[in-house]
Amino acid sequence: MPKIRFSQNPMVWCLDEALDQSITVIVYTRVMDVDKVELVKAQFELFLRQGEAYVRLVDDLVRQISPTQIYIAVGAVLFTTILLLLIRVFKHTISNTIVLTGLSGGGKTVLFYQLRDGSSHQGTVTSMEPNEGLFVLNSETSKKDKIKAVHLVDVPGHSRLRPKLDEYLPRAAGIVFVVDAVEFLPNCRAASEYLYDILTKASVVKRKISLLILCNKVDKVTAHTKEFIRKQLEKEIDKLRTSRKVVSDADISNEFTLGVTGEAFSFSQCINKVTVAEAAGLTSEILPLEQFIRERVKP
Repeated sequence: MPKIRFSQNPMVWCLDEALDQSITVIVYTRVMDVDKVELVKAQFELFLRQGEAYVRLVDDLVRQISPTQIYIAVGAVLFTTILLLLIRVFKHTISNTIVLTGLSGGGKTVLFYQLRDGSSHQGTVTSMEPNEGLFVLNSETSKKDKIKAVHLVDVPGHSRLRPKLDEYLPRAAGIVFVVDAVEFLPNCRAASEYLYDILTKASVVKRKISLLILCNKVDKVTAHTKEFIRKQLEKEIDKLRTSRKVVSDADISNEFTLGVTGEAFSFSQCINKVTVAEAAGLTSEILPLEQFIRERVKP
């Protein structure tokens, strides 16, 4: 209750009444704050008691489980975690690079453009720098948003530019060695030497990179068959094995040997898989090439 004060000045009476009301409000507010603190404290204590009950429950359950079962559960969690990490790392390290190589004039660049956009380059297309692109194969454009792009590299076949090949081999998923099926015999020795160098490279052998010998221009009447080309390459490489064996210890570029001692060489003896197929770049007959690429670069 506000105090009643008698004064001739009504302003003094009003101020006293207002002061008493303010004091009453402050006291009431403080009482409310104390009540809230007590309520929070009670709720917190209830929470602690519930937590202690849950801890005791978990402890009882753990005690009922044998140590062997706990070890198995922990081991399963660790194994699953490690497996998921390995899968994630493996996915990031899977290569999508396919390297086209071979002697000059074999038609590598024509094949590159056929794979990229289906365009036809009439005549000879000579490359002095690597053609490189990341794209979905032209035959798969209808599934562009659902299929993995291929990183395709066309390495020039000129002998002075071949060292560029070493830049791409360490990350290659596959190698396509293009052979001119029409002009094969005059270039058989040179093609065999280049192929021998590739097959004995540490970056190829250690990673077991698959290699496709693609006999191009088979649409021509004078083209040799893939069986003939395979046999001739095997014969020449067998000769190279013998001639290079003498200097193999001093040969830095060739860290591995080919074939089996005492047996004639065949591509089946290679550590990495070697296959032979036919194609005709100018007439868009490149299905074996596309299949090889998709076997190495999964969609």
